[in-house]
Amino acid sequence: MASEELAKKLQSRLAASEEPEQRPEPEETIVTDKQQETEAACGDTSSELSAKLNRRLDINEGNAPPRASRVFNPYTEFKEFSRKQIKEMEVMFKRYDTGKDGFIDLMELKLMMEKLGAPQTHLGLKNMIKEVDEDFDGKLSFREFLLIFRRAAAGELQEESGLMALARLSEINVSTEGVSGAKDFFEAKMQALSVGSKFEAEIREEKEERKKQEMEKKERRAAFKELQSAFCS
Repeated sequence: MASEELAKKLQSRLAASEEPEQRPEPEETIVTDKQQETEAACGDTSSELSAKLNRRLDINEGNAPPRASRVFNPYTEFKEFSRKQIKEMEVMFKRYDTGKDGFIDLMELKLMMEKLGAPQTHLGLKNMIKEVDEDFDGKLSFREFLLIFRRAAAGELQEESGLMALARLSEINVSTEGVSGAKDFFEAKMQALSVGSKFEAEIREEKEERKKQEMEKKERRAAFKELQSAFCS
């Protein structure tokens, strides 16, 4: 009797051990459309930030791929300045571009500010470049140099900033000429309409000046030949 009961208990335990374990099914997670949009937006922002940081790192290490260059015409892009003003700015830019590479770097800017009588600290020079450095290359292109005068004329520079000192001491007057110097909409509109005729008039003046110089050159040559022939006779 006891052996039969023991046999039944062993059989029941054996049967229980052979049955598969019942595990609770995982609960289904419901993701809403709003959550998906949020995750996608976060992913895009992270990718954009990562791309910017990588480019900045490449620039610092000198490994940045060259960007596609675009044709830059200062006379069409900076219409608020006359041709004479832009030429004066170009002369000044080339004077301090001692490396002749088309840029003004930190040391060249340092020399410029010293010559202008407004020396800056190393940090001040870096901040000056940073304020208009659109391509983050740590130096000033001619276009970025022109931006200094555009912002000065528009009143966008702080009075005590190094860039304002540069614009003031450069002896290039940009405070009243051009569209940005107009005080109201009517004046701005009238000046904008006259930009084309003003541009053409300046070109004519330049041609007349070159013609005058050629005539003077020919007269000097003729006078020299006449004097030369007088000595030879």
